Amino acid sequence: MQKKVWTILTSLLLLLLGGNAQDLHFSQFMQTPLLINPANTGFIPDGDYRLGVNYRNQWSSLSAFPYKTISAFGDWQLLQNSDQTGWLGAGGLILRDVAGTSLLTSTKVYGSVAYHQMINNGSLLSAGFNVGWANKRINTTDLTFPGQWNGQFFDVHQSAQAPLLATTQSNYLDVQVGVNYAYFPNPETYINAGFSAMHVNRPIESFWANNTGVDNRIAPRYNGFLNASFKVNEQFILQPNLYFSTQANSWEAVGGMAALYNISGDGEYLLSAGAYYRWAESLIPQVGIGIHQLLFNFSYDVTASTLKNFNNRRGAFEFSVIKQGVSNPYRGNRNQSLCPTFR
Repeated sequence: MQKKVWTILTSLLLLLLGGNAQDLHFSQFMQTPLLINPANTGFIPDGDYRLGVNYRNQWSSLSAFPYKTISAFGDWQLLQNSDQTGWLGAGGLILRDVAGTSLLTSTKVYGSVAYHQMINNGSLLSAGFNVGWANKRINTTDLTFPGQWNGQFFDVHQSAQAPLLATTQSNYLDVQVGVNYAYFPNPETYINAGFSAMHVNRPIESFWANNTGVDNRIAPRYNGFLNASFKVNEQFILQPNLYFSTQANSWEAVGGMAALYNISGDGEYLLSAGAYYRWAESLIPQVGIGIHQLLFNFSYDVTASTLKNFNNRRGAFEFSVIKQGVSNPYRGNRNQSLCPTFR
């Protein structure tokens, strides 16, 4: 069993070394707005600024060195036009991912800009892009390989056929674009859909030499989402969410719903609970609490794929903290872009 698990992890690592590696992702996609679509920059229905941190820990049940991903972002609204029906959004995003004993590390820093224009009193159209620098590096010193298995454990004193890498790090420029549409005909209804394309410049990310005959360019990733918020009464708001992503020969689909409960009556204290499903992979229960302008969310990926035979259904856990608020009171009719709220 131990050998099989380590063989799985090693195979996954070798896939990551090539140009077909898949992007980082979070189960709480609705809490990573700038990551899934740069058009979300400055699109803050409940305020004019937003700050957030996300943390994901995966495969801790398979290895003493789990895969850890953290992101931090911030965005704000500025430069309203004269009739206050359009504005510019600016922001930034930092991503950090460390994978396994190899310390396969990804660091990405992006700057993001979007423009938002009210089409009429009940809809909004947005478009944006981000540009960033990315670095991926690896340390093969502590890696073990199937050839070092002696029947009981991995013997690090045996010679290993480690891959011959041309370099241990890769740097590149990365570009994403996206569009966003929101529809809010009344204070109780809000629907938002968006589409984005990542790696549109097809950067090279590889530790292999470029003359191997392998296309080491990152495949474009296409994301689509549909979010909604429906105020049932002064106690409950329902929030269904759908997300789809495809890259190279891989795809991901996540859907589910959360409910917000107004504890305090004035919207200052909230409870949230929901469940999501990643198609053919995991069930994702989620709970959260809102305190004033802060929203805390915790989720857990319960493995539903064949990997459950190795990890006892223990997948990944995530934690997020989002703060959003108003630094300058809205003027004109900007408040027509608000989501359903208890306040």
